[in-house]
Amino acid sequence: MPKSELFDLARSIDVHKDSMAQSREEAVDGVTSGLISLGEEVTWRAWHFGLPLQMTSRITEMQSPDYFVDEQVNGPFQRFRHVHEFSQDSTGTTMVDRIEFAAPFGPIGRLAEKLVLARYLQRLIETRNQHLAEDSTRE
Repeated sequence: MPKSELFDLARSIDVHKDSMAQSREEAVDGVTSGLISLGEEVTWRAWHFGLPLQMTSRITEMQSPDYFVDEQVNGPFQRFRHVHEFSQDSTGTTMVDRIEFAAPFGPIGRLAEKLVLARYLQRLIETRNQHLAEDSTRE
């Protein structure tokens, strides 16, 4: 798949909703379908750890089709930044995700990051990326 197509799949609100079906994730405000772009926001509502959570993120950086960055502007984290980087070579296109986050609640939050949140977020990203890979083979 060309880099530009994977770039668009990764910023598709509709594909994201499909990939996060297990957490009942829905876009409830801002850009709620189609492709999200630089400066735009989306508010997600989902269930994680048995709790309904809401998070608003904004695309703060974008260089199509090389990378884009979404950052929490309101939500459960003290800080959340997700960098999506794309590269292409003779074997195909690769997307690398880098997530920087901090939980609230000081020392208790830092403990939760180490014991639970880091692995949980990694599994979410792996699930999402598996969905993107499967979606890209359907094209």
